[in-house]
Amino acid sequence: MTVIAETAPVSNPARWMGRALSGLVILFLMIDGAIKLVPWPVVTETMDRMGYGSSDALMRGLGAVTIVCTVLYSVPPTSILGAILLTGYLGGAMASHVRIGSPLFTHTLFGLYLGLMLWGGLWLRDKNLRNLIPFRR
Repeated sequence: MTVIAETAPVSNPARWMGRALSGLVILFLMIDGAIKLVPWPVVTETMDRMGYGSSDALMRGLGAVTIVCTVLYSVPPTSILGAILLTGYLGGAMASHVRIGSPLFTHTLFGLYLGLMLWGGLWLRDKNLRNLIPFRR
Protein backbone atom coordinates (compact mmCIF):
# COMPACT_ATOMS: atom_id res chain seq x y z
CA MET A 1 0.00 0.00 0.00
CA THR A 2 1.41 3.36 -1.03
CA VAL A 3 0.75 6.38 1.10
CA ILE A 4 1.14 9.79 -0.45
CA ALA A 5 1.68 12.54 2.05
CA GLU A 6 -0.17 15.73 1.32
CA THR A 7 1.71 18.94 1.74
CA ALA A 8 0.27 21.68 3.84
CA PRO A 9 -1.34 24.47 1.88
CA VAL A 10 0.99 27.36 1.21
CA SER A 11 0.13 30.60 2.96
CA ASN A 12 -1.00 33.63 1.03
CA PRO A 13 2.31 35.49 1.61
CA ALA A 14 4.25 32.53 0.19
CA ARG A 15 1.92 32.31 -2.81
CA TRP A 16 2.33 36.04 -3.46
CA MET A 17 6.11 35.72 -3.12
CA GLY A 18 5.98 32.96 -5.73
CA ARG A 19 3.95 35.17 -8.04
CA ALA A 20 6.39 38.04 -7.52
CA LEU A 21 9.43 35.84 -8.28
CA SER A 22 7.72 34.37 -11.32
CA GLY A 23 6.68 37.84 -12.45
CA LEU A 24 10.27 39.10 -12.31
CA VAL A 25 11.46 36.09 -14.32
CA ILE A 26 8.67 36.53 -16.86
CA LEU A 27 9.36 40.27 -17.21
CA PHE A 28 13.10 39.76 -17.69
CA LEU A 29 12.72 36.91 -20.20
CA MET A 30 10.03 38.69 -22.23
CA ILE A 31 12.27 41.77 -22.52
CA ASP A 32 15.23 39.52 -23.38
CA GLY A 33 13.21 37.76 -26.07
CA ALA A 34 11.78 41.01 -27.45
CA ILE A 35 15.16 42.70 -27.88
CA LYS A 36 16.35 39.69 -29.86
CA LEU A 37 13.49 40.19 -32.32
CA VAL A 38 14.78 43.67 -33.18
CA PRO A 39 18.13 43.73 -35.01
CA TRP A 40 19.80 46.18 -32.60
CA PRO A 41 23.57 46.44 -33.02
CA VAL A 42 24.23 45.69 -29.32
CA VAL A 43 22.42 42.35 -29.62
CA THR A 44 24.13 41.30 -32.86
CA GLU A 45 27.53 42.33 -31.46
CA THR A 46 26.91 40.28 -28.31
CA MET A 47 25.87 37.25 -30.35
CA ASP A 48 29.03 37.63 -32.42
CA ARG A 49 31.21 37.85 -29.27
CA MET A 50 29.50 34.71 -27.95
CA GLY A 51 30.64 32.90 -31.09
CA TYR A 52 27.28 32.58 -32.85
CA GLY A 53 27.89 35.14 -35.57
CA SER A 54 25.74 38.18 -36.16
CA SER A 55 22.91 36.34 -37.92
CA ASP A 56 19.61 38.19 -37.71
CA ALA A 57 17.72 34.95 -38.38
CA LEU A 58 19.40 33.13 -35.47
CA MET A 59 18.86 36.11 -33.20
CA ARG A 60 15.15 36.30 -34.07
CA GLY A 61 14.80 32.53 -33.67
CA LEU A 62 16.28 32.67 -30.17
CA GLY A 63 14.00 35.58 -29.33
CA ALA A 64 10.94 33.64 -30.51
CA VAL A 65 12.00 30.55 -28.53
CA THR A 66 12.49 32.67 -25.41
CA ILE A 67 9.07 34.29 -25.75
CA VAL A 68 7.23 31.01 -26.47
CA CYS A 69 8.86 29.22 -23.51
CA THR A 70 8.16 32.19 -21.24
CA VAL A 71 4.50 32.26 -22.27
CA LEU A 72 4.29 28.52 -21.52
CA TYR A 73 5.81 29.22 -18.10
CA SER A 74 3.38 32.05 -17.37
CA VAL A 75 0.22 30.01 -18.11
CA PRO A 76 -0.63 27.77 -15.11
CA PRO A 77 -1.57 24.57 -17.03
CA THR A 78 1.73 24.62 -18.96
CA SER A 79 3.97 26.28 -16.37
CA ILE A 80 6.00 23.16 -15.53
CA LEU A 81 6.66 22.45 -19.23
CA GLY A 82 7.73 26.08 -19.68
CA ALA A 83 10.02 25.83 -16.65
CA ILE A 84 11.68 22.69 -18.03
CA LEU A 85 12.22 24.32 -21.45
CA LEU A 86 13.54 27.54 -19.91
CA THR A 87 15.92 25.53 -17.71
CA GLY A 88 17.44 24.00 -20.84
CA TYR A 89 17.64 27.41 -22.49
CA LEU A 90 19.35 28.96 -19.46
CA GLY A 91 21.75 26.00 -19.26
CA GLY A 92 22.75 26.63 -22.86
CA ALA A 93 23.37 30.28 -22.07
CA MET A 94 25.55 29.29 -19.13
CA ALA A 95 27.51 26.86 -21.31
CA SER A 96 28.08 29.62 -23.87
CA HIS A 97 29.45 31.92 -21.18
CA VAL A 98 31.76 29.17 -19.88
CA ARG A 99 33.03 28.58 -23.42
CA ILE A 100 34.02 32.21 -23.97
CA GLY A 101 35.41 32.72 -20.46
CA SER A 102 32.88 35.24 -19.15
CA PRO A 103 33.12 36.39 -15.52
CA LEU A 104 31.77 33.65 -13.26
CA PHE A 105 29.46 35.39 -10.79
CA THR A 106 28.05 38.13 -13.01
CA HIS A 107 27.65 36.44 -16.39
CA THR A 108 28.13 32.68 -16.25
CA LEU A 109 26.04 32.02 -13.14
CA PHE A 110 23.31 34.50 -14.07
CA GLY A 111 21.38 31.64 -15.73
CA LEU A 112 21.59 29.71 -12.46
CA TYR A 113 20.27 32.67 -10.47
CA LEU A 114 17.41 33.10 -12.92
CA GLY A 115 16.69 29.36 -12.90
CA LEU A 116 16.52 29.30 -9.10
CA MET A 117 14.06 32.20 -9.17
CA LEU A 118 12.09 30.47 -11.93
CA TRP A 119 11.71 27.17 -10.05
CA GLY A 120 11.38 28.80 -6.63
CA GLY A 121 8.55 31.02 -7.82
CA LEU A 122 6.82 28.10 -9.49
CA TRP A 123 7.23 25.90 -6.41
CA LEU A 124 5.68 28.56 -4.20
CA ARG A 125 2.70 29.16 -6.49
CA ASP A 126 1.95 25.64 -7.80
CA LYS A 127 0.43 23.04 -5.46
CA ASN A 128 1.09 20.18 -7.90
CA LEU A 129 4.80 20.93 -7.93
CA ARG A 130 4.88 21.14 -4.13
CA ASN A 131 3.26 17.70 -4.00
CA LEU A 132 5.77 16.35 -6.51
CA ILE A 133 8.79 17.88 -4.75
CA PRO A 134 7.93 18.17 -1.05
CA PHE A 135 10.35 19.73 1.40
CA ARG A 136 10.03 18.05 4.77
CA ARG A 137 10.59 19.74 8.08
